[in-house]
Amino acid sequence: MRKERSERASLYSQVTSRIIAELEEGRLPWVQPWDSAACGCTMPQNAGTERSYSGVNVLILWAEVVAKGYASQQWLTYRQAEAAGGNVRRGEKGTVICYADRFTPRAEHEQAQREDREARQVAFLKGFVVFNVEQCEGLPEALAVPMASPDPRHAIAGADALIAASGAQFNIGGAEAFYSPSHDFVQVPPQAAFHEPINWYRTALHELGHNAVTLIMPHGVG
Repeated sequence: MRKERSERASLYSQVTSRIIAELEEGRLPWVQPWDSAACGCTMPQNAGTERSYSGVNVLILWAEVVAKGYASQQWLTYRQAEAAGGNVRRGEKGTVICYADRFTPRAEHEQAQREDREARQVAFLKGFVVFNVEQCEGLPEALAVPMASPDPRHAIAGADALIAASGAQFNIGGAEAFYSPSHDFVQVPPQAAFHEPINWYRTALHELGHNAVTLIMPHGVG
């Protein structure tokens, strides 16, 4: 049990530290600086399953694309690269992302049955490593080709979808942009207050980044 808690705390720390570092470097909001990356503002996707990543993993993978200048938003695990007929190039370092879920321990399920009550679930967080397809070689052409960059209008629509999918309480109004940890909501001024629409999305996603850090590490860093 102690080992599991230690591993979970370590994962919390890794993910939180990464997001905080990107905030400090100004790379959150995430729809900025795509001129420093070779790909378009699309959702990160698992190249093997074609499923888009969600939650904080979107922020982590976008940050990695910007930092490394990848031309693709597609990712694979080491085993997926091998199963596809390719491999991760020697010396390449992967990116740690996380999978969160809940389960009911067997003992708790049995205890709940004896006490005629609903079983309590336990949350768990598991980390795993993925590699951008550009870090791989020998992949089939269909996996190696970067996804097409969308029209900028679609990129902004994608930002709307990300805000909606975040699950955060999102308030629009006032003259300040901030995230309130004590009340767990994001506040941004109305779009009319910004000179350019894209800057509203930059600000909104920046504040959602603070919200994501709090969700991952609710008791703070350290």
